[in-house]
Amino acid sequence: MKINLRKRKLKDGRTSLFLEYYKGYSKNEDGKIKHNREFENLELYLTDKPKTPNAKQQNKTNLDLAEKIKTKRQAEYDSGKFGFKDTSKINIDFIDYFKKLTDERFESKGNHGNWESTHRHLIKHFGERLMFRDFGADKLTSFKKYLDNDATTPQGKNLAPNTKISYFNKVKSALNQAFKERIIFENPGDIVKSFPKAEVERPYLTHSEVQKLANTECRKPILKKAFLFACLTGLRYSDVEKLTWKELRENEDELRIIFNQKKTDGLEYLYISENARELMGTKGDPEEQVFTGLKYTAQTSQLLMKWAIKAGVFKEFTFHASRHTNAVLMLENGADIYTVSKRLGHKEIRTTEIYAKIVDQKQKEAANIIPEINL
Repeated sequence: MKINLRKRKLKDGRTSLFLEYYKGYSKNEDGKIKHNREFENLELYLTDKPKTPNAKQQNKTNLDLAEKIKTKRQAEYDSGKFGFKDTSKINIDFIDYFKKLTDERFESKGNHGNWESTHRHLIKHFGERLMFRDFGADKLTSFKKYLDNDATTPQGKNLAPNTKISYFNKVKSALNQAFKERIIFENPGDIVKSFPKAEVERPYLTHSEVQKLANTECRKPILKKAFLFACLTGLRYSDVEKLTWKELRENEDELRIIFNQKKTDGLEYLYISENARELMGTKGDPEEQVFTGLKYTAQTSQLLMKWAIKAGVFKEFTFHASRHTNAVLMLENGADIYTVSKRLGHKEIRTTEIYAKIVDQKQKEAANIIPEINL
C-alpha cells in the first residue's frame, strides 16, 4: 500500500490536506481498471496566498504536521497495524542471519574474528536455532547476563569488560540491520541498554624499562627489533608485520612511512626518528617486509615475557603495550595530546586522553618521592 499526501481546493479559498491510501487496482471482465483508494481527512488547511507572516507560518506548521502524520501512518502500516503485516520474515533464524552478517565482514580479520566469537557465544547460550519471532527484549537481556556472568574465553577466563561490550554490540548491530530490512518491526536493541564502556588499564613501559629491554638479548631477535620499533613509532603489531620497504620515504628532508592502517584502512603519514630507522636495518627490495620472519603465534606473548624477566622488567604485557608506551613517552616528553592522537591514528581525542591520565598519575606519584622533611 502506498500512502500519499494530497491537497484539495475548497470553495472558501482554503486548501484541505488529506491522505490517500492507494491499495492497487483490479480489472473487471471487460478489462476496465478500478483503482482501490481510501482517504483520511486530516482537518488541516492551507491559506491561499498568505499575506501576513503569521499566515505563512501557519501554512508551514500545518504542512509539516501533515507530513509527520503521513510518516506515522506509513510506519503503522509497515508494523502491521492495518492488518497487512508480512509475517513470513519473522520465521527467519537469527543465528543463521548473524552468521551471514559475520561472513560479510571477512575484509577485516580482527572485526571478523569478533563477529565469529559472538556467533559461537550465541550458539552456546541459545543453541543452533533462534527465530526472530522469539527474539524479544527478554532474550537479549538473557544474552547480556550470559556475557556478564557465564561466558568465558577458550582459556576458561571470564570475558574482559571491553570484550563483553564488543560482543553485545555486535548482536545489537545485527538487530539494527534486521530492523532496516523490515525483518522485525520492533527492535529489542532499542530497549536493552549496552554495557557501560569500561576504562581498562593500559599496560606500558617506562623509558628505563624500554632501555633494559634494548640492552638484553631476546630469543627471537626480529621480535625484539619489531617491539622496540613499535615503542618508538606507536604502530600496531598488524602494521609493523606488514610494513614493506616501499612504504619508507627517506631523504635529506624526510624520514617517514606512508602506509594504510590495517585496522581502519586509512592512509597514514608517520614521521619516524633516526632511532626507529636504525631498527629497520638495511633497506631491501620494495615489496620485501621490513621485519622479515615476524609472525604472531601463541608463543609470542610468552617470548616477550621471558625477554622482559631476563631484562629485569617484571610486568605483564603483550606486544600492544608498545603502542601504549609510545603514547606515554611522547606525552611525558612534551608532545601535545592532539599531536599524539594524530600520530596514533585515533579518530576521537577522548581515546587519547586516557594516556594523559596516566601521565597525571605519574606526576602525583612523583610528588611523594621526595623524602619527608622533619618539621
